[in-house]
Amino acid sequence: MLLSSRSEAQRPAPGAPRPRSAPRRRLKVPALLTPVVSLCLLAASAPAAPLGVGDRLYPHLGNPGYDVAAYDLSFTYSGANDKPLKAVTTIDARTTADLKRLNLDFAHGKVDSVVVDGEPATFSKAGEDLVVTPAEELSEGSWTRITVRHTSDPVYGSKREGGWVRTADGLAMANQADAAHVVFPCNDHPSDKAIFTIRVTAPTGYTAVANGLRTDVERSAKSTTWTYRTRHPMATELAQVSIGRSKVLHRDGPHGLPVRDVVPAKDVKLLEPWLRKTPGQISWMEGKVGRYPFETYGLLMAHATTGFELETQTLSLFERDLFTQPAFPKWYVESIMVHELAHQWFGDSVSPRSWSDLWLSEGHATWYEALYAAEKADRPMEARMKAAYAASDRWRAAGGPPAAPKAPQPGKKTSIFRPNVYDGAALVLFALREEIGATAFDRLERAWVSRNRDGSASTADFVALAEDVSGRHLEGFLHAWLYGKKTPPMPGRPDWKAADPAKTAAKGKPATRKPGGHAKAGKPAGR
Repeated sequence: MLLSSRSEAQRPAPGAPRPRSAPRRRLKVPALLTPVVSLCLLAASAPAAPLGVGDRLYPHLGNPGYDVAAYDLSFTYSGANDKPLKAVTTIDARTTADLKRLNLDFAHGKVDSVVVDGEPATFSKAGEDLVVTPAEELSEGSWTRITVRHTSDPVYGSKREGGWVRTADGLAMANQADAAHVVFPCNDHPSDKAIFTIRVTAPTGYTAVANGLRTDVERSAKSTTWTYRTRHPMATELAQVSIGRSKVLHRDGPHGLPVRDVVPAKDVKLLEPWLRKTPGQISWMEGKVGRYPFETYGLLMAHATTGFELETQTLSLFERDLFTQPAFPKWYVESIMVHELAHQWFGDSVSPRSWSDLWLSEGHATWYEALYAAEKADRPMEARMKAAYAASDRWRAAGGPPAAPKAPQPGKKTSIFRPNVYDGAALVLFALREEIGATAFDRLERAWVSRNRDGSASTADFVALAEDVSGRHLEGFLHAWLYGKKTPPMPGRPDWKAADPAKTAAKGKPATRKPGGHAKAGKPAGR
């Protein structure tokens, strides 16, 4: 959401939580969320239970009744990445209903205490929610500050995906889609974005880096505390903290943009040839969709095996091996760098309103990944889209249509990251460009990121904007591409044919390139 100034009369008294102003433009909430949220609020007086904002794919993510303005996260790292970190999470929020209690998403860690507006509060667990009962009821439209003292445990069982990533020399984060609340208490849904302040204390010899820009560093004989702050609101799933024996490299991007990369200290010379490519890639993206939307950018090259890369806001997470393994062609590695960079516009600055809108993030990132490869490495876009068209019916049968993906598989919460929301969604964008023309499509892309900057937006918002920009009635055309069980005919390409999923299955599943990132057995590698 874009933030605007607030009058003196609207500001809370000194010492009260700092407010977030009303958005200049609020997008319409999808109708399917409304009845679920209403039921959750009506249940506020019932026994403590896990709530949610009605997300179709993750029904218990997020919580009704309040809107978070800011998170202040403090972590103390002992030097052992298999031991819980001491942590304090402070949340400034505005209530949107009268609340006798409120729910926070928090699934893994020990809670020591909860304080609401300076007064001790009682708390209990309900599913993956921390249910907080303040000393006094919170009235609608009021500002409140919740402080939770807890541990943040980087060790999980086999059923837990995401959260802290244990690296060779420390920790990093990978919270997408539903794992931020494994690390810290929060309203863990991309529709509720907030400003983040992150403090990390670690033993001398370690370096900590987080989203945004560093605002302070305090050194003592045995430890150092780093403080970082974002200048733009961020979804919880995009939070990033790197703790390791790292080197931070600085360079200038376009318009003097600070670019900082975090790499294992011993690998600086090895990785520098890749890192120096980033400013040029930012310039390339700006030429396509407009000014870079945040205060800084950089790559976090983690010495860890994750199976994916991740667009954590202002500091994208990459596996070190992507850049050191000779099996990956140079053009391919660069296109994956652009995939995560493109997410800073599509997915980070403009977040999905619900997880069913994931195609807007991954489809666009895949689109610019493929376009970069086409322009810089002579890897034709049309050839990739024709191959995607051939596989599209199979992807839809397995994972659902791009804008209505099937629910995650049991025990595999990240399994929504299937080919249907990567190349399958990029295919939708290709069809739209063929239908409205390249000039109108380029205008649409720029308008999408500029009008929705710092907010969250839905599939319906995209369709409406496409109609406004093109001057065309596109609802029927796009509905078929976004929600159809079968892939519609490609405009101008009557010879393109989709393979029959039943026949493909009978022959055995063919090997395919994993979408969005470098291949790992059985996993999509970029998100």
